[in-house]
Amino acid sequence: MESIRPSPAPNRSSKLARTFQKVIHLRASSKPFSNNGFCLLIPQEKLKCCESQHFDKEEIQECKENSRNRAVLEAFVAKLFATISSLKAAYAELQMAQFPYNSDAIQAADQAVVDELKALSELKHSYLKKQVDSSPPHVTLMLAEIQEQQSLMKTYEITMKKMQGEIEGKEALFSSLQKELQEISLDNKSLERKLNASGSFTVLDNVRFSDVNPKDFITVLHYAMRSVRHFVKHLIRDMEGANWDIDAAAAAIQNGVSFEKKNHKAFAFESFICREIFNGFNDPCFAIQTDHCWSPEKQRRAFFFDQFKKLKSASLIHFLKQNPSSPFGKFLKSKYLHLVHPKMEFSFSGNLTQRKLVNSGEFPETEFFKAFAEMGRRVWLLHCLAFSFDQQVTTFQARKGDRFSEVYMESVTDEVFAGAGEFQVAFTVVPGFKVGKIVVQSQVYLSPVSSPAKS
Repeated sequence: MESIRPSPAPNRSSKLARTFQKVIHLRASSKPFSNNGFCLLIPQEKLKCCESQHFDKEEIQECKENSRNRAVLEAFVAKLFATISSLKAAYAELQMAQFPYNSDAIQAADQAVVDELKALSELKHSYLKKQVDSSPPHVTLMLAEIQEQQSLMKTYEITMKKMQGEIEGKEALFSSLQKELQEISLDNKSLERKLNASGSFTVLDNVRFSDVNPKDFITVLHYAMRSVRHFVKHLIRDMEGANWDIDAAAAAIQNGVSFEKKNHKAFAFESFICREIFNGFNDPCFAIQTDHCWSPEKQRRAFFFDQFKKLKSASLIHFLKQNPSSPFGKFLKSKYLHLVHPKMEFSFSGNLTQRKLVNSGEFPETEFFKAFAEMGRRVWLLHCLAFSFDQQVTTFQARKGDRFSEVYMESVTDEVFAGAGEFQVAFTVVPGFKVGKIVVQSQVYLSPVSSPAKS
């Protein structure tokens, strides 16, 4: 006998939901909810929420009212933020009108700020009086968004104008500073030319043949090195102008050397110039073919001192043009053709005209050759003075890896001594000299002595 099962209880929740949907449908078709002509429909999420719960008519009405109030409040907040954005734009315009000063623009911007402050005050009072429902929420929200976007665009335009003005001001300042830098550079070049002029040797005007001594030699050496460094600066400047890789060029001269500072690479170029320009210094003829250097001892000393006196105060280019076949003219020609590589000269000027003139016995009047010729003149004067002595003058070089000796060496930088330990020669920058028994220190670039590896 089959057991009697109780019939399932009717689903009151689903029945209430069906009834609720019918009510909504009937009311929507007969008389929609509205406020000032605006129909506010209940979102589907709210309907689903209502379907799953038990609501009576009052609760449904309350749900709709809450949704409407939320929309009104969102519209009011949007209007508030739009008014604040307008205030910021008006204030930015007021600041812009003050620099440069524009009275009409200042008055207009000031009035705009006052108007926006009044609008904010009205919003405050309407909120306190709970009178924020003045128009359909969706219209208020849309207008507020448009107003805020317009204010933001206005603020951006003002900011762009301000930044453009700053850019123009900085460009004008940059042009002014660039012009000032060019003037200073020209003044520096003029001062360098004056320092390297022939009048620099007036200190030796009263030196007599019988009075020459190592102190005079050291003085002329300092003048010679000043001219060498001037030419090195000129050379590096031309290399940079021709887009040379300065780091690679320095490494090619002194391979495997680690420089403490970037500007120390100039010492590599100085070492190269000194090595080439002083090459042959110990030979009376400076390793060039000439008929004037093979005189007896006394005549030779007198000859070199006479050369020293003539050349130290002469106009350099004029002297070369008047005496192209003189020992100094041959020396300068030989050193230029050997020291200045054709590829280097071509990269500087785009041609080899200068080299052809020198090779043919002429001397160009370019700034580059003038700097080279002045350096050569100083070295030649030092050579002439050295062979005016009654004692032998020779050069010496410190070899790479030699331990630093305060007797024979002088460091070109002081930074290396900041660290502890011993130091060794990385390369010789300026050769040393022995004048009889007196030692004139060589100038070297040092590096710390590497610690031996532990086995």
